[in-house]
Amino acid sequence: MSETMLRVEDLVVRYGDIRAVKGVSFQVERGEILALVGANGAGKTTTLRALSGMLPYEGSVMLEGRALRGLSPDGILRLGLSHVPEGRGIFGGLTVMENLQLGAWIRRDKAARGRDLGMVMDIFPRLRERATQLAGTLSGGEQQMLAVGRALMSEAKILILDEPSMGLAPKLVQEIFSVIRQLNEKGTTILLVEQNANMALRLAHRACLLETGNLVLEGPASELLVNPRVREAYLGAG
Repeated sequence: MSETMLRVEDLVVRYGDIRAVKGVSFQVERGEILALVGANGAGKTTTLRALSGMLPYEGSVMLEGRALRGLSPDGILRLGLSHVPEGRGIFGGLTVMENLQLGAWIRRDKAARGRDLGMVMDIFPRLRERATQLAGTLSGGEQQMLAVGRALMSEAKILILDEPSMGLAPKLVQEIFSVIRQLNEKGTTILLVEQNANMALRLAHRACLLETGNLVLEGPASELLVNPRVREAYLGAG
């Protein structure tokens, strides 16, 4: 029997008088990949920013039964929800190693931090090779790897990934998605927002389709992949 890790109920996010997210409800089960798909402006990034404490909202967000509303982003991070934002948000003037160490700033156990650093370097061998290099000099794909690695250093129970393939060459997109699958197989629960709906639906266990701030379809990702409405609007198939 599956166990709900993250439960979102009646989420409403406003920008002034505009409701960007209009009462969205969904849940993420422990150990799964849930994809949020939809066009630009559908409310996907806004939803993620609300969940990680970056935007005020109405409604309820529960992580392992604990209410997140009103908590600061670092308070939410301490509870185990780690957000890799669109655009990566790495510190370009710091080295790769310094970025990774910053990811673990909330943790006190040095031995556990060291083990996780080794794990991240094993997952991303290129980060080991470039440990002393300034993060701003990395390629786009390497920066994305660093952003994910830094999030893992926080001892994340659930990883929120916003557009991990954005701006990457097709070969690197395949590599990043392969890593996301690998992380999930190691036990990390993942909430994924991805413009490439085809790849997201092939990777995820379940998916939700957002349109203009409303959740309009939800179900196994394999079903959304063959749904005529989804195929026509988001997968380039008639």
